Amino acid sequence: MIRIKIFLDTANISELQRAMSAGVLDGCTTNPSLIKAEVDKAKKEGLKIDLEGHIEQICRTLGKGKSVSLEVVSTDYENMAREGEFLYKRFNPAAGNVAVKIPINPSVDGKDNSHGIRAIKYLSTKGIPINTTLIMTPEQALLAAKAGASIVSPFAGRIDDYIRVKTGVKFGKEEYFPAGGIGKDDNGIVSGIDLVKKIVEIFKNYKIKTEVLAGSIRNERQAREVALAGADIATIPFSVLMKMLQHEKTLEGTIKFSQDTVQEYKNVFRNAKK
Repeated sequence: MIRIKIFLDTANISELQRAMSAGVLDGCTTNPSLIKAEVDKAKKEGLKIDLEGHIEQICRTLGKGKSVSLEVVSTDYENMAREGEFLYKRFNPAAGNVAVKIPINPSVDGKDNSHGIRAIKYLSTKGIPINTTLIMTPEQALLAAKAGASIVSPFAGRIDDYIRVKTGVKFGKEEYFPAGGIGKDDNGIVSGIDLVKKIVEIFKNYKIKTEVLAGSIRNERQAREVALAGADIATIPFSVLMKMLQHEKTLEGTIKFSQDTVQEYKNVFRNAKK
């Protein structure tokens, strides 16, 4: 069994099906905006589907044992707890694979930072798998794990962006950010990959079973580096998954092998059946 899991960050059924057929997909993360965009697109194509039906289709496409993270929308404890229970009861029956996304600190007024952690505790005691999202520090990850989260999701790409903005570096969203940093840090964190690595180290120190999901992965090299950092899960866009398969010398070799294949060998496959 390969330890690291690959999730797609998508609500696109076709992308999920293609990754599933390749045998490389272990789950998906999504959000309300991604889901709405796919439903709107389907309606424009004349398909009769609503948002709830699309979510059910996502769950069934992945199937049992392949996690689907669904997100609450409120920022206070009471409503996050209510929405989390609803999401699980409403959609988990489709395939038994729903996890509820709760932000670590959803306090928009800065007065009470405990809403998220309390919601994590409450929902986890109900047996609901929790994916704690918007993790930006190792200490946030540690507290989420102690509260009962099944998954913590450090946002590697967003930390990279934050450090570049602090440094005044102009950048494109998909540009590579070095794991070793660029001479500036965020309270001792030099990059998104460094954030993932430090969380993994803390969890190993104390044998914490909560899985570390590296999110906000922008390119194929970062996907490699979160695996090197020891992440349990990498959630990536479909475009990054496709780029992970590419190398110009692989393409060159494939073309050359095809050109060099003798006709006699090709004839061997005349009676091949699908």
